[in-house]
Amino acid sequence: MKISFVRLREMGKYYGAGDLAPQGLDTLVEKIGAQLGAIEEVEDTGARYKGVVIAKVVSCEKHPNADKLNICRIDDGKAVKDVERGEDGLVQVVCGAPNVREGLMVAWLPPGTTVPETAGKDPFVLEARDLRGEKSNGMLASARELALGDNHEGLLELDGDVKPGQDFAEVYGLKDDAMIDIENKMFTHRPDCFGFLGVAREAAGIEGLAFESPGWYAPAPEFPGIEGDELPLTVTNELPELVPRFTAITMSGVKVGPSPVWLQVELAKIGQKSINNIVDYTNWYMLLTGQPLHAYDYDKVKALGANGAALVVRNPRPGEKVKLLNGKEIEPRTEAIMIATDKQLIGVGGIMGGAETEVDKDTSNIILECANFDMYSIRRTSMAHGLFTDAATRFTKGQSPLQNLGVLSRIVKEIREYANGKVASEVVDNNQIDKTVLSRGSLFEPVKVTTNFVNTRLGSQFSADEVKQLLENVEFSVAVSGDELMVTAPFWRTDVELREDVVEEVGRLYGYDHLPFTLPKRDLAPAPKDPLLELKAAIRSELAKAGANEVLTYSFVHGNLLNKVGQDKTQAFQISNALSPDLQYYRLSLTPSLLEKVHPNIKAGYDQFALFELGKVYSATELDEAGLPKEFGRVALTVAASPKISKNTSDEIAYYQARLLALDLFSRPDTLRFVPVATVDTNGHELFSQMLAPFEPNRTAVLYAGERFVGVVGEYKQSVKRNLKLPAYCAGFELFLSALQNQVAAAYTALPRFPAVTQDITLKVPADMEYQTLCDFLWGQVEELRPRNTRVQISPRDIFQREDDEEHKQVTFRLEIASYERTLTDPEVNKVLDEAAAAAKEKFGAERV
Repeated sequence: MKISFVRLREMGKYYGAGDLAPQGLDTLVEKIGAQLGAIEEVEDTGARYKGVVIAKVVSCEKHPNADKLNICRIDDGKAVKDVERGEDGLVQVVCGAPNVREGLMVAWLPPGTTVPETAGKDPFVLEARDLRGEKSNGMLASARELALGDNHEGLLELDGDVKPGQDFAEVYGLKDDAMIDIENKMFTHRPDCFGFLGVAREAAGIEGLAFESPGWYAPAPEFPGIEGDELPLTVTNELPELVPRFTAITMSGVKVGPSPVWLQVELAKIGQKSINNIVDYTNWYMLLTGQPLHAYDYDKVKALGANGAALVVRNPRPGEKVKLLNGKEIEPRTEAIMIATDKQLIGVGGIMGGAETEVDKDTSNIILECANFDMYSIRRTSMAHGLFTDAATRFTKGQSPLQNLGVLSRIVKEIREYANGKVASEVVDNNQIDKTVLSRGSLFEPVKVTTNFVNTRLGSQFSADEVKQLLENVEFSVAVSGDELMVTAPFWRTDVELREDVVEEVGRLYGYDHLPFTLPKRDLAPAPKDPLLELKAAIRSELAKAGANEVLTYSFVHGNLLNKVGQDKTQAFQISNALSPDLQYYRLSLTPSLLEKVHPNIKAGYDQFALFELGKVYSATELDEAGLPKEFGRVALTVAASPKISKNTSDEIAYYQARLLALDLFSRPDTLRFVPVATVDTNGHELFSQMLAPFEPNRTAVLYAGERFVGVVGEYKQSVKRNLKLPAYCAGFELFLSALQNQVAAAYTALPRFPAVTQDITLKVPADMEYQTLCDFLWGQVEELRPRNTRVQISPRDIFQREDDEEHKQVTFRLEIASYERTLTDPEVNKVLDEAAAAAKEKFGAERV
């Protein structure tokens, strides 16, 4: 965003703030950089016009020795010293411009002056010299030679109340001028600062001066009635969600021609070419307010329509193309916002108009459009077609729809006064804005904030009146009641909706570098520990101590992975704008992400390993009250070994290894129950079913802590092993984090210092009796019968079935018991086993062998 230093100071004076740079350019630039936006460059533009003088062509005669040259006698008011003059005080200059003539006011470059166009490049300094036998003292300048445009076909014809001898730079606001280039990214949330008014207002605010916008810049201005023959216009908006406001008006009898020199100069300062007065005025008011406008040739629009002049806002139809003002023909993307007649496309909304309806020297009737477009749609269209215009730059920042009529009314006034235009229709206002917003004159509800809220966050001591003054300087409306302020943002502000926004505004306007550097007082008491973070740290510690390695994978997976592990893709959220084709779906469980890493690690030479991950899973069937996805914390582990390591072991060992690692996570593994999957009802529990999908039902157990479901541990289906190239030795578990809270072993428990007593017990039970049922029963009996303050362990030793007795099996357990108080005796331990065996016989008919 570029703005002229001279123009900035003038706007401060015009709009009540006074001098915006009382301490000069450097201080203002420093303040803007600190409190508004980073300064990329400050370019001294005034120096190149040093010595340029306004002169009047008093006489113009043909050169006797050249057909295309003229000998001009000019009056410079004798402002230039040390130049050869005639007896009448006039200076002779030879000129070849076709439009040079007697009485013309021109810019004269005297001898010794550097041609402005060459400044900063290869400077060309003029001198008095003979041209075909006639002396020329310097030159009369074209717009290009003055670095004010590309026009080199004739002299720049000066207009207005100018007099010979005046300093050209001073008259046209170029003397001591500099262009301040503010980084665009700093204004991403401030569309109003893409206009000179916005920057001047903010400059006043940071200088502590009150700014007052011009009266015409208002949400609901008045328009003149129809002044001549009516030029009817219809507007149809087929994209109300993308185009919240579209205003337009027609004007007749417009005289198209060159723009006033002051306007050409102002446009040239920021690098824009002068086209004609109508186009230049639309560009000027875009630069002034940040609101882009566009002018159409009314008669061309009417000729391209089927039923008179009509503007239609719509998406392009298949195969439609449009030729733009830059000469480029495009086939717009399907979702682009287009402007069309009722027959064909005539422009890309918010970016560039079409060549078929441009305003040219033959135009006499025009349509003025001032609209508001969806910033995201404009950005996508601009990027898709490589169209980076000043209008697109502003629309992609989200201009306020409340300023459209104000800007439109002003340019109508300018064209009436300076281009002879007459209003030829009522204002068309296709408006989707809420009536409450229109009546309020602000995009958001007033924000209630207290001075205590502001001061607590800034470390300041502002009074309510001081906050009020800071905000009113940039035209906020503030009502004060004691310590409370009711702040209403002006209609052009799109970024002040919360109390924090008001705090930021106050701090920025006052200057963050002026705030105290004292740290806020804080309680030195340690922050309470987060139970979830503590749980995760404990899990990582336990599994790492067991030799497992943690991995971090994406929460997104490929749909093919879900298919390979038997999960249902329809239960997963699909990503519409995935980071890559491999990350299409939110995962339903952690296990598939781990299994996908097994084969690459074995292939890389790792023969035996365990991988685990802590993460979140999601399901399309699990939503909260707001309709948002619920998050489920999980921990999953996979243990695997290459075939060369596990070829001499049985497949079941992988299950027990995974089971052992799962038990390591519990401080009381004796309270856990492993229940066969076949006995668990999963109907109505889709997420649970998806978690079980990769596991082989006959080799998998559901883990319970008391009556609470904890997770699953087991081996994987043969189809999963085949699809993911898993080794035979591969098993794992997946547990709910919420169920592990207060379960993970975190504290050290000392072993008894007295010797333990070890006894074995063998029970003969029916062959079809589950081992887990017998183990759980025996454990419960030992827990109940053991002496107080003892440590007990029960472990399986053997399961044996005699060849001559297929109806029974013998299960051997080893009991190890130690006291923290004394040495136990064998009779005490035998008593525990005897009573436990008796209870087993009564319960299951088990016989002690």
